[in-house]
Amino acid sequence: MTGEELAAQAMALVGAPFRLHGRDPATGLDCVGVLAAALAACGTTARLPGGYVLRNRILPELGEYVDGNGFAPVAGPFAAGDVALVRAGPCQFHLLIAAGNENFVHAHAGLRQVICGEFPAEWPVLQHWRIAAEIKE
Repeated sequence: MTGEELAAQAMALVGAPFRLHGRDPATGLDCVGVLAAALAACGTTARLPGGYVLRNRILPELGEYVDGNGFAPVAGPFAAGDVALVRAGPCQFHLLIAAGNENFVHAHAGLRQVICGEFPAEWPVLQHWRIAAEIKE
C-alpha cells in the first residue's frame, strides 16, 4: 500500500454518510471509520479503537493502533495518505487523511457526511503519521 493508494481510497469515500462508530460506507462512517474503510479498500485489515465518545477531555491513545497498521510518526509537510490527529474543538479529537494538494478527507459530524476540503487552520495538529515504508531517513 502506498500513500497515494490510501488517499485515492479515502477520496472514494467522499459523500458517505456520517455515523459515530460507523465502519461501513453504506450506513455511515466516523473519522476512525474513514481510516478503517480506506485501509480495507487497500487490502489491509485495520486494527482501530472502538467505544470512544464524540467529545473527550483526554487525548486518545491512537499511537499503538496507527503504528500497528503500518504507520509511523513523522514531522513536516503532509503527503498524500498521511494521517493527522487534530483538535477540532474543545474536547474534540479528529482524524483526517491527506488527499494531496492541501486537501484532507474526513467525516464531518456537522455536515453528516465524509468530505474533502482544505485543512482548517484553526485545528492544531497533535500527531502526524505516514506509511512507514514511505518514510525516507
